Amino acid sequence: MTMRVSVPTDFRLLPTIFSHGWCSLPPFHVEKNREALELVVALSSNHFAQVRVTQSYRTLIINSNSSKKLGKADRQYVVATVRSCLRIDEDLSGFYDEAKRHARFRWIPKIKAGRLLRAPTVFEDVVKMICTTNCSWALTEIMVENLCSKLGNQFDGKYSFPTPDAIADRSEKFLRKEIRAGYRSPYLLKLSRKIVKKEIDLESWRNSSLPTAELFSEIRSVKGIGPYAAGNILKLLGRYDYLGIDSWCRKRFFEIHKNGRTTSDKVIERFYEPFGTWRGLFFWMDVTKSWYGQKFPL
Repeated sequence: MTMRVSVPTDFRLLPTIFSHGWCSLPPFHVEKNREALELVVALSSNHFAQVRVTQSYRTLIINSNSSKKLGKADRQYVVATVRSCLRIDEDLSGFYDEAKRHARFRWIPKIKAGRLLRAPTVFEDVVKMICTTNCSWALTEIMVENLCSKLGNQFDGKYSFPTPDAIADRSEKFLRKEIRAGYRSPYLLKLSRKIVKKEIDLESWRNSSLPTAELFSEIRSVKGIGPYAAGNILKLLGRYDYLGIDSWCRKRFFEIHKNGRTTSDKVIERFYEPFGTWRGLFFWMDVTKSWYGQKFPL
């Protein structure tokens, strides 16, 4: 089944796909030779769609292969999921206006970059972010691959991301041994069980009316989420007030702005402070600028 979606003039698929490492973590998959993004969309507990997204001018082409015929509601859900993952409806006009005022950042609106790929659910984004903490990217890939292949559902040779119930039903020992989640294991288990018990609603964060500082504190209240993870989760919620600094970003900042000399996080924060509520996005675009000189950086 093929569906078509019009996109705004400031949207481009490739810069969005390669905006950060999520594109290389399942259930996302990049089909580079065809410049396509693939993902598995869970329509119900036992109904899945393998979705492939490409762009032709101002139109997204969504091809879907599903375990049963898609009804109208399913088609609408697939389209809504793709729109959300690619941030199609997010208004970045203020960000682009600000970028045009600075010679260093005029490349951003020129190539239509700035949208950050996110997962279909906040739960998936949060779990993946926890899996990036205090480890190499290679270990992050292993943990997420294990989560999907051992706790997700298989469809058409691919795996969906596990539900909170699937993780909550396992033991800490299983997460440590089979997922290789290490010290993150009790955090993932506790989070999943709280969701199952309806003690926390992560999905509400995308539409939260809380001021960003209060939402940041709420995100930080989840065990296993520190300032770095919370700042980057906020970016995936469309809030860019926090930088979300990690060791890789520090190193890139030192290389770009300090000739390799180290400095404190406060110095980095002051550097981007003039960009106001967009500072986290300017920070991320600044340290990843070199990616956009490559067609397939990840």
